[in-house]
Amino acid sequence: MSSVETAPEQALEWIKAGKGAALATVIETWGSAPRRAGAQMVVSGDGDMMGSVSGGCVEGAVVVEAMEALENGAPRLLEYGVSDGDAFAVGLACGGTIKILVEPVGSAMPEDTLDALVTARATRRQAAYVVDTESWDRRLDYDGHAARFAKDRTGMEEDGKTFVAIHNPPLRLAIVGGVHIAQALVPMAKLAGYDPYVIDPREAFGSEARFPGERVINDWPDEALAEIGVDARTALVLLTHDPKLDDPALHIALKSEAFYLGALGSTRTHAKRVTRLEEAGFTADQIARIKGPIGLDIGAASPPEIAVSILAQMVATLRQGA
Repeated sequence: MSSVETAPEQALEWIKAGKGAALATVIETWGSAPRRAGAQMVVSGDGDMMGSVSGGCVEGAVVVEAMEALENGAPRLLEYGVSDGDAFAVGLACGGTIKILVEPVGSAMPEDTLDALVTARATRRQAAYVVDTESWDRRLDYDGHAARFAKDRTGMEEDGKTFVAIHNPPLRLAIVGGVHIAQALVPMAKLAGYDPYVIDPREAFGSEARFPGERVINDWPDEALAEIGVDARTALVLLTHDPKLDDPALHIALKSEAFYLGALGSTRTHAKRVTRLEEAGFTADQIARIKGPIGLDIGAASPPEIAVSILAQMVATLRQGA
């Protein structure tokens, strides 16, 4: 199963099927809690569940609470202390304390709000679900919350009563060059929650046989990127070190809000790349966005190891601005 949270979609599906649904969301954590704020599970009126709020420590108790909430129609706040011993029993390193919001859809969270949220997610539109845990007023915001959107930072506001759940568009990874590193990077990126695209006009490289079941675009990189779009939730990885393929992609990416730009090649290759970009009119600050040579310096040698170093650098850039 993908690491991407799909509890809202599952909740809406169960609602439309007449089963009823309650969403349980981690809204606050203390200590080394198993899952971060924003983690969700959904429970149907039949007792089915999907997702996780603690990695297995308290899910059983949350299901019971969700079933009761579905019966009385009222939201509730739950707080659990997950001991180190309990956490270890389900394969976690340590415990912590979590606070969970349980909302029956319809009686607490309006169904049209859930529908609008699912629509926003499907159309790659950012949305913030805001709940006042005292008055139980709710709304969807499509702007504001700039710092939270930038860092995927779901959590409680400083007033101690307002919960903001950030729903960003899925992360995307555009890979130019269907080489061996790409074959290793695509499945790793999918596990990390990215939607990957492989772009290569050379059909011998960008083929179904090399990337079974994946999205492969046999077009020139600039045309492919113009088609799929490059936004602040997009990482671009260039693996051909062929100027005919890499440079057109960079010309688009350097003018975009892509959060990560990485290009394969030695220090000498990158220096030549920088010269070409300077001659094309790009500034030093724009060019400095490129991670080249690509990946964290972990001594990677094989294609899978290089893919690990690239994915790690993508995560560091997204989460830490590194």
